[in-house]
Amino acid sequence: MDPSVFSVLILSAYAIYFMLPAYLANASALTFGGGTPLDMGRSLKDGFRFLGDGVTWKGTIIGILIGAVIGLIQGTFTGDLITNLLMVGDPAIGLMVQGTITTNTLHGLLLGLALGGGAIIGDACGSFIKRRFKVERGRPIPIVDQLDFVVGALILSSLIVVIPLYLIIVILIISLFMHLGANTIAYLLGMKNVWY
Repeated sequence: MDPSVFSVLILSAYAIYFMLPAYLANASALTFGGGTPLDMGRSLKDGFRFLGDGVTWKGTIIGILIGAVIGLIQGTFTGDLITNLLMVGDPAIGLMVQGTITTNTLHGLLLGLALGGGAIIGDACGSFIKRRFKVERGRPIPIVDQLDFVVGALILSSLIVVIPLYLIIVILIISLFMHLGANTIAYLLGMKNVWY
């Protein structure tokens, strides 16, 4: 296998691992949400809701907790393993992302909290933007729908770790395709009536 392709595969696998608290926080907020909306039903002067019914207190709390728990697990149990695997697989990639790997419980918890909380905040910002453009809940805005939670997670987690530009680019590309792939599967299984 071409060494450059191997390096891209290793970096892609690490990008998914790094973003796991954000991915699972975002999915958990959607899956376990419901109940009282975060905006408490309030609208702005434009007559449209601040966030809408899709962003709820329950989903927000569960999503952030899931992100924190995943980060805690990563920091406690897998940090050293990931470091060793990266150094064996591709030392250059291992050195490049070394500062983003959590190797202790507290750091893992803080990073998971930042990634999960950032994902939830980013998704809420996406909902806010959609309401301002008068887009109904469940209707798509390309790129915003796929990357709002990712951008939020990256911004908030950058307060905890320095994320290399290469890793950010890979995360954005992978997240875009993962989101589109998940929506396509959900559509084909009849779980979504909007394909975007």
